[in-house]
Amino acid sequence: MFRHLLTTKRLRTQSAQENQLSETDSEQSVHIEMKVQDNMTKVKETLHAPSDLEMKEFTIGQNNHMCGLVCIDGLVDKDLIYDKVLKNIQLFMMDTKDYDSAKSIVTELENQVVTVTTVTASGKLDEIVQAILSGDTVLFVEDASEALIIGSKGWENRAISEPVTEAVVRGPRNGFTENLRTNMMQLRRQIRDPNLHFDSIIVGRRSKKEAVISYIGGIADPKVVEEFKYRIESIDIDEVLETGYIEQWIEDSFLSPFPQLQNTERPDRVAGSLLQGYVAVLLDGTPFALYGPSTLATTIQSPEDYYERWEIATLLRVVRYGAAFLATFLPAIYIALVSFHPGLIPSKLAFSIASTREGVPFPAVIEAFMMEITLELLREAGLRLPKPIGQTIGIVGGLVIGEAAVSAGIISPIMVIVVAITAISSFALPAYNLGISLRIIRFPIMVMSATFGLYGLIIAYIIINIHVANLKSFGVPYSTPFAPSLYSDWKDLVLRAPLTMLTKRPKMVNAQNTRRMDKGESSK
Repeated sequence: MFRHLLTTKRLRTQSAQENQLSETDSEQSVHIEMKVQDNMTKVKETLHAPSDLEMKEFTIGQNNHMCGLVCIDGLVDKDLIYDKVLKNIQLFMMDTKDYDSAKSIVTELENQVVTVTTVTASGKLDEIVQAILSGDTVLFVEDASEALIIGSKGWENRAISEPVTEAVVRGPRNGFTENLRTNMMQLRRQIRDPNLHFDSIIVGRRSKKEAVISYIGGIADPKVVEEFKYRIESIDIDEVLETGYIEQWIEDSFLSPFPQLQNTERPDRVAGSLLQGYVAVLLDGTPFALYGPSTLATTIQSPEDYYERWEIATLLRVVRYGAAFLATFLPAIYIALVSFHPGLIPSKLAFSIASTREGVPFPAVIEAFMMEITLELLREAGLRLPKPIGQTIGIVGGLVIGEAAVSAGIISPIMVIVVAITAISSFALPAYNLGISLRIIRFPIMVMSATFGLYGLIIAYIIINIHVANLKSFGVPYSTPFAPSLYSDWKDLVLRAPLTMLTKRPKMVNAQNTRRMDKGESSK
């Protein structure tokens, strides 16, 4: 069904592109004029004369051949323009009387004078305007049918810093930035393999952001790579400002609360995934990268699992799986036991719970919903407020509201404990989007428990398992390697076997080269 939807989107995209091409055919067929001033006027009119547009006219040679330089302030490296363009033109183009045509001047400038890595010639006005908006500088020459597009991108960038959303005790401290080239550089520092590919795609009809699909040739499944390209190319929207746009467009099921692609701002996590056979997506303007296919098991894993010894990593994974279960089912279990099955609770504990609930006017389900909604409000308020104030609001607000609710007899103390454990469990998950997904499905599970008791809880558990078993991420079942059972991948599931035993890449990604180490190395 999703393939049909994608095919429909592709057809709509092609139709929209054809309509756009037909509407703008006259504009795209426009070539630059032979006069520098006419070309600069056209560029100024096309861009609606912005205040940051910079234009400079000058002459070269003894015959005063007219030239024009156009760029946008803030997007270009002005030092590069002066040192590699203007200065060289003044030094080497003092005499142009020997050139028989303006084309020969452009050729000389491109091949001998302008010492910039990227220099191309173009005669199409739309390509020139798009290059200017992308941070390049355009050099017009009088009587020339082509202009030079000089690579001069040099806007301000945020320095590489430690990732905020994925803290680790042991591991690299560098994170992705909003600069695409910087992010690609960090991946190349991690993977110095000539088979590391970066395939560029322009997304967004108006934003025209550059997205890069990254994979390692000879390891990644070519079908998965092509599927990534196919889905990203099907994006038909004006703006793609963040990888979240891409994630929502290319995921298999938009109705599922579970994340079908993983996002991260850690280069080491993306590098490790690429080496396993996954495919990553980088986007200019955001520090968050996507990679997939994704499964429920991979969302619970952390890059730190491979930096610590296998015993420690295994313990941490067991704790995370337990935290995921508690974050999803603990309030529902409490509601079912207190409301329907108090006989299953040990006698002393049942008497203790009954004594704490004496005088509480609400049933357990109302208590749970009140506390969970209050917790979500505190979490959101703490996230949106400035960082120093947000932490204070989250801690103090929780303590004050919880204590006040218990003192007023509205909430029982045991419910405060249950909600607190649930919140702490959700914070223990390494993937933020998985924590949100579990918070979403927690509420309908609580409703099922309040309606049918443990039977409703079991039914909800079965429904979730059916949904997870039917969900796929780029052709890979979301429940892999549990179902279908890939026993060879169980060595890196809950148990993280010693690195010397992880000789093969995950079978679920269908890597072309399945071995990570030679037999001789694995036996050492």
